Formats: sequence, structure tokens, C-alpha cells
Amino acid sequence: MQIVFLLIDVFLYALVLCVGAYVVYVFKTPPLKDSWSRAFKRPISVASSMVLLLFLMVALLDSIHLRPQIAGQETPSTALGGPSGQVLKVSTKASSAEPKSILDILLQPLADARERSYSAPLASVGFKKETFERDGVTVRDYPRLQFGGAHLKDKGVDHVTDCLQLSLHAFLKALGLNALLGLVLLALTWRFNNPNAQSMGQLFQHCSKGHASWPIRTALLMCFLITLALLWTLDLSAHYHVFGTDQTGKSVLLIALKSVRTALVIGTLTTLVIMPVALTLGIVAGYFRGAVDEFIQYIYTLLASIPDVLLIAATVLMLQVFIDSHAGYFDSALQRSDARLFFLCVILALTSFTGLCRLVRGETLKLRELEYIQSAKAFGVSTPRMLLSHIAPNLMHLVLINCVMQFSGFILSEAVLSYVGVGVDPNTASFGVMINTARDELAATPVVWWTLVTAFVFMFLLVVSANLLADAVRDAFDPKTRLSAGRSK
Repeated sequence: MQIVFLLIDVFLYALVLCVGAYVVYVFKTPPLKDSWSRAFKRPISVASSMVLLLFLMVALLDSIHLRPQIAGQETPSTALGGPSGQVLKVSTKASSAEPKSILDILLQPLADARERSYSAPLASVGFKKETFERDGVTVRDYPRLQFGGAHLKDKGVDHVTDCLQLSLHAFLKALGLNALLGLVLLALTWRFNNPNAQSMGQLFQHCSKGHASWPIRTALLMCFLITLALLWTLDLSAHYHVFGTDQTGKSVLLIALKSVRTALVIGTLTTLVIMPVALTLGIVAGYFRGAVDEFIQYIYTLLASIPDVLLIAATVLMLQVFIDSHAGYFDSALQRSDARLFFLCVILALTSFTGLCRLVRGETLKLRELEYIQSAKAFGVSTPRMLLSHIAPNLMHLVLINCVMQFSGFILSEAVLSYVGVGVDPNTASFGVMINTARDELAATPVVWWTLVTAFVFMFLLVVSANLLADAVRDAFDPKTRLSAGRSK
């Protein structure tokens, strides 16, 4: 197995390293540690961060790509220094065409369990009637699936009873695991963080009523729900297609899990490209005003005047022509798709920074007239230090909530762009491609609804979790919010 480094993979793991370094910095900086502690003491932020962490783990597993080696392939070559025309058989190792991620390897059973065409979620028979022979008689009925419910004949139970039994087993296993986890957390809290010297029973009552300093009850509840969802999906996926199959018989659950990485990359990478550009231009325009302000306003007004969809479509089509004309630059179709995804994020960022830039400029115009800025000028503080130490930190709460809202918007934008055919590569799994596929499925008779519903559920969980976490962090870092909260007390 050979590790393959794709452009998006390098970015994702570099981002994880940066986040890890920032976490270490937060623990060493008391003001930042206090602000983040205030954010995560809210139950809603704990619940949303756990959901986002689950999505992030799926994306990281899908970002470690390995290329399998095919051993034993012999290629002839002329021996150096040997007689003329002498040919030696040299055993070489040839790589397979397409790399696979760790997530692909883990989900290989789902990929192998393919049907001939559509099948509904948790079904044991086909979605449409077919004509086939049964016991020597030609009948028209719903055919049995090759994978879904194939074990029912051996068990001698019906379809509904089997699904209920598997669901009950998953519920009991999740309940047992989380009861054990709760006892461990309770014991650790009682041992190391029990300032009132309460007994184990008193501490349990204190935490169960939600009176602990940290939202332990919410964390345990979310852990139970996540564990239940994972165990239920794993148990039923061993015998059924949990979210059905598409037209080619491929599991919709597999497509949705593969789409998580695309959504996170588009939301995160595009936001990180936008943030420094918009923050720099907005602060410079608002602080210096005059000709600098007019020039920067001219730039983002010009970009805002061009319809985003047309500009993105033209750029993506030009990029696709370049990729097709220089196919030798890429070793596999996966690398071509990865390059298109990366540049799509950059294009989205360059056409979407104008809103944040306007917001930062307007807030900077207000901040530069406040008393503490005037006092800093009177004390001779340099302009770069003024911008970095006095203005930028007081803008971060606005930048944070705007960037997270744009993060959600970019995930939805990818769905729209893929719907019109100028989004990610058609071979790349994404929620936009799923929605585009569902367009024809919803017009079919009978209606194939599960592809659209699955994409909607995954996108809803991802977007809502990001928005709720952003609200909690914004309230914790906004000095005005902290001041009003202190006055109310």
C-alpha cells in the first residue's frame, strides 16, 4: 500500500494541525481560555460540537488515500551489459489506477452489497415489479433483493420483526455503553473535581438536575444519541440498505458518507480563503478612508456587479477545459476531481468576499472614532499595531458569525452549482450531485424519495450544528454581550 497525498488531503490535515496548535495556545492564554470555557458551558454548543466532530472524523477518514500495489506483474527489459538482444524477465509492481481512502476500505461491505436497481430503505424486495419465474411459473411481482433481507429465510422471521429486533439490540447496546461511560465520568468528577466534597449519590443528583458547572447531562445525552445512531446503522447495514439504493443499486448511505468530505472542504476552505482577504481589505478601507477606501470599494463593487453564478460557471468551465487538455498532470481521475474541487473553493471565495468586506469596513469606520482608539493614537501607537491589537480583535465576533453563516451558505451553494452542472466533478460524491439525481427520481412513478431525504438530513445536521455553535461562540467572545450579561446579574 502506498500513501497518496491529494491537494485537499494536505489542506485538511494542515488545518487539523493548526487547530491543535491553537488549542494549545488557548490553554496557555487565560483570557482566551475563559472565553472558550464560557462558550462550551452552554448545552447547545456542546451538542452541536459533538455532531460536528462526528462529521469531521468521517471527512478525515476519507482524506487518507492509499494506492494498492499489484505484485507479480512481469515486464520485459533489455539487460545492461548483456548480449545484444538478451531479454530478462523482471518482476515489477504496478499500482492500481485509483487510490482508495480509509473510509472506502471500511465501507467496502456496503460497496460490495449492490442491487440491480432501486430499493427502498430497509426493504427486502425490489422497488418496482418485474416479470420473473417463481417455482416454474412466470409471475409479475416484487423480486427479492440480492443483499437486503437475504438472511430472513434462514431466520424464519418476517421483515418488520427482524428490523425491530435489530433496533432493540442497538438500543440496548447504546444504553449499556453510555451507562458505563456515565459512571466513569461521574467517578472522575467525584475524584478530581468535587470542591463541595459531596458523596457519589449527591454528585449524581447534582449532575442529573443540570446544576453542574459543565453541561455533563447534555454531553451524555448527545453521546447516547450518537452512539445509538451509529450502532443502529451498523447493525442494520449488515443485513439491509438503511437508506435504500440508487438507480445503479449503490447504497445511498455510502454516497452520503462520501459527500461529507466534499461539504466540509467547500465550507471550510472557501471560508478560510475569504477571511484574510475580506478582513484585510475591510480594515484598511475603513481605517485609512479617502482614496484607499474608494479604490477598495471600487474593487468589491465591481465584483459584486457580476452575477456570481455566471462568473463561477465560466471559470469552472475554463478550468475543466484546462484539466482535460493537460490530463498528463494527473495520475488518476480522483486527482482530477480533487483539483477541480480545490479550485472551485478558490473561485467561490473570490466571488463571495464582498459581503464580509463591507461589514468589516463599516464596523472599522465606527471603531476608529471611539475613545480608546483616539487614546492609543495620542500615546503614539503605530498604525500596524493599532490595526492588529485594537481594531481586529473587536471585529472577530462579527467575522466569526459571518464566516460560519457563509460556511453554511457555501454548502448550499455547492448543491445549487452541482444542480446546474457547474459544481464539483460528476464523479465526486456530494450532496449537490445527490439533489441533482433526485430531480429525475421525484418525477418517476412511483416516486423515489429517499435520495433527496438523505441529502437533506445530512445537510441539515451539518448546517444547523455549525450555526448553533457559531451563535454560542459569538456570544462568548462579543464584549458587548459579556457586558450586558454582567449588568443583568
